[in-house]
Amino acid sequence: MTGKLLALILVISAVLAGAGMYYLQVYGFYYEVEPRPGQDVVVLARGAEAPEPIAYTAFQAIDADSSPIRYRACFETEMMPDQMVDFIPVENPEPLTAPGWFDCYDAVALADALKTGQAQAFMGAKNIHYGVDQIVAITQDGKGYIWHALNNCGEKAYDGTVVGEECPPRPEG
Repeated sequence: MTGKLLALILVISAVLAGAGMYYLQVYGFYYEVEPRPGQDVVVLARGAEAPEPIAYTAFQAIDADSSPIRYRACFETEMMPDQMVDFIPVENPEPLTAPGWFDCYDAVALADALKTGQAQAFMGAKNIHYGVDQIVAITQDGKGYIWHALNNCGEKAYDGTVVGEECPPRPEG
């Protein structure tokens, strides 16, 4: 009887731990980002020091303090990708997935749109966090998406490779 009780306790503990980890990864750490009109959607122009805001509506975003690359946002704009020749395009963008409950952001559909030319990605802001850039993608039908992605310095810093002189010093704390 003691063996069955111990096995039952282990199984229940494993199920509770698994459910807790699932909840924390998919729901627990995320929070909705409060819109800041005129500041949420910015794109970096060629040769500019700071990104410029673009007009947008229907902004929704989520973020988490547990990782600098958990930010995802959706918006609508009247700007079309072919009107954005002054902005820095991003080569081979890879949209990161979002939790299933964040309905407006579909990374698979966005990746397909980027591959087929139905969307184009632009540099939103460099080093929004150390080693993390903000990417802004806009589709031909005026839908926009934002995510954070590791840049070269971030990939090196987080995988343990020597960062090198081309990267800025890592912030303290």
